[in-house]
Amino acid sequence: MLTIHAADGVRLDWAAEPLKDAAVAVDGTRIAAVGPLVELAERFPGARVREWPGGVLGPALVHEGPLPAAPTPRERVHALLKAGAVAVLEESVTSPDLRSAAARNEVLVLRHTRTPEIVEGERADLAVFDGGGVCIATVCSGRLVHRRR
Repeated sequence: MLTIHAADGVRLDWAAEPLKDAAVAVDGTRIAAVGPLVELAERFPGARVREWPGGVLGPALVHEGPLPAAPTPRERVHALLKAGAVAVLEESVTSPDLRSAAARNEVLVLRHTRTPEIVEGERADLAVFDGGGVCIATVCSGRLVHRRR
């Protein structure tokens, strides 16, 4: 199902100025388009629209360093998702249980860090943060995996 994610601002990378009244269209696991919300809604009629008021939407993060402490590997991976990260460095997931939990949740395990960015046609990894830097929502490979209530 095609979903349009809209927020107060959209950043193609976290160093860029936010685009106002913009959104990101996600089709399956990929970014279908980025642009003004009005244009995307017209281009993709019938798409689900998720609005994230008070937030800035941008590329999901790469977590560097040890995974957060939690009782189980699954909960450690979910802590990443709740923080807006959908990728981790392989040096931080050395145990088979952590690697398995990352794979089940489609969290990328990277050899080297990279600068996250939103690119049409690429994997749909997005995060929305409020004005205080708290993650409101995380989209991992097109799936909404975290939403703050």
